Amino acid sequence: MTLNILDVSLRDGSHSVRHMFTEAQVRAAAKGLNAAGVRYFEVSHGDGLGGSSLQYGLSATDELKLIEAAVSECTTSEVAVLLIPGIGTKQDLENASKLGAKMVRVATHVTEADVAAQHIELARTLGLKTAGFLMMSHMAPVEKVVEQAKLFESYGAEIVYVTDSAGAMLPKDVTDRITALKQTLQCEIGFHAHNNLSMAMANTIAAVEAGATYIDGSMRALGAGAGNTQTEVMIAVLERLGYETGIDLYKLMDTANDVIAPIMQQSQEITSSSLTLGYAGVYSSFLLHAQKAAKQFGVDERDLLIKIGQMKAVGGQEDLIYEVAQNLAR
Repeated sequence: MTLNILDVSLRDGSHSVRHMFTEAQVRAAAKGLNAAGVRYFEVSHGDGLGGSSLQYGLSATDELKLIEAAVSECTTSEVAVLLIPGIGTKQDLENASKLGAKMVRVATHVTEADVAAQHIELARTLGLKTAGFLMMSHMAPVEKVVEQAKLFESYGAEIVYVTDSAGAMLPKDVTDRITALKQTLQCEIGFHAHNNLSMAMANTIAAVEAGATYIDGSMRALGAGAGNTQTEVMIAVLERLGYETGIDLYKLMDTANDVIAPIMQQSQEITSSSLTLGYAGVYSSFLLHAQKAAKQFGVDERDLLIKIGQMKAVGGQEDLIYEVAQNLAR
């Protein structure tokens, strides 16, 4: 079975570098990914198209310039973008398409696929490879994940992703969800992991063994929280397991070492904070916001993250972090 590897270093990694990617950095990473034979890689603000804002974090460089720079380095690879309805608009997607993006993942909370219908339909009209991205998939039972995935497929999604946004899943959680989708859907299945409980690689392998054919990773694990499945390690593991990836491992390692490593503001290790994200089931991109709020109000960020997890906060509720921190301080 041939797997489609999608690298998210230049999108999910944007969270980790506080959305400070430069055109030169994106160009160098894109050139390396293309040379290594990575079929798809994602470029946009960490929260997707249109994400640059006070709420989610301002980008140092306009994301359209970053997309254009990445596209210019591609001869075989294709640039993907993320779009979260309510953050990104149809106009944002049209602009990205005009610049040469070839794929979009339309992302919603795991129970809210219905808000994505018009964006998926537009993406198909634009000729983009189109995926539905069910974020925070650990928060819904298997039956609900299947129900929402069927909605994505009915709108025209060619791929549906189970997305472990909090890094909270264990391999059985992944196997159950991917297996159910494989038995129900006609479209392809994808999986996106975070490493907050040190389960990203194990969960990725579980997804592949259950039938997922689109798999995400990030070089040096650069991503929100403790990062994603580390792309170069994942390629080595998959090849040891006998799967075909079509990727030049040495060239990928060179790009990870020479381009991504110097960009990183901190190593992607599992700290007590990122561990708490996975333990409490909190959206991985909340980490830097929680650290900032905890320092501002003088509270333990672990207590803050646990409380946010108990409140079942979802992506888009970053302002809640500061409100909860203020209340804890009282």
